[in-house]
Amino acid sequence: MVQVKAIKAFSDNYIWCITDSQSQLAWVVDPGQAEPVLTHLKDAGLTLAGILITHHHYDHTDGVADLCKAFPGIMVYGPSNSPFKGITNTLSEGDKVTVFDTEFAIIHTPGHTLDHICYLNPALAFTGDTLFSGGCGRLFEGNAEQMQHSFDKLKQLPEACKIYCTHEYTQANLAFALAVEPNNAELIEYAHWVDTKRSNDEITLPSTIAVEQKINPFMRSDISGISQNIPTEYQNKSKNILQNNEPWQNFAGLRTWKDHF
Repeated sequence: MVQVKAIKAFSDNYIWCITDSQSQLAWVVDPGQAEPVLTHLKDAGLTLAGILITHHHYDHTDGVADLCKAFPGIMVYGPSNSPFKGITNTLSEGDKVTVFDTEFAIIHTPGHTLDHICYLNPALAFTGDTLFSGGCGRLFEGNAEQMQHSFDKLKQLPEACKIYCTHEYTQANLAFALAVEPNNAELIEYAHWVDTKRSNDEITLPSTIAVEQKINPFMRSDISGISQNIPTEYQNKSKNILQNNEPWQNFAGLRTWKDHF
């Protein structure tokens, strides 16, 4: 199996570095900056073999050009409909990518952006800015219905699947989650654990599907009772959430509430 380590970038990004025990090669996921990757590779005695991109935003792609200069000929995988021009190998839903001895399936997960994809298998998933621990990505290009469908795909993963998202947003996400479900005992306990980790400047990732199903309001938007806690001003006015209780409508209300939280 591969190993995954976090390389810190910007103020709260993680560039995931994938290695195995049989070689001195590495792949990285969403390198928004080249310098921390180059430093990590040098310190670990690793050579970059490839790059995986989830979507086009600069904090996921700005390091690609310099990494390709440092390691000529490396492959850059990314979404087929991406406006980012540095991709050498385009991917669509249903495609596969093999990293060392590990195969990743590609799913299209629009919502945060229209080009967003995730790389996943039963053991681990790189979810970019779609699924965060305790939250979801802001809807910059897509809509709530698209993001709900993207979450439905991720919900099919095994409970033990590890979730590697790209930002250390967990603590802030759980503050919102507690407003949505103030009596969720598992959420309260998990928030205490996260607070302790962050007070020691420790990473809160990876999460798992099992954890997210217990503490993430966007994973739980179809649960009876969630919609009743959404303030009236954040409910979908065109289709009343409380009457229809459609999961994507609940999701829309939650996301709008989070945007103003």
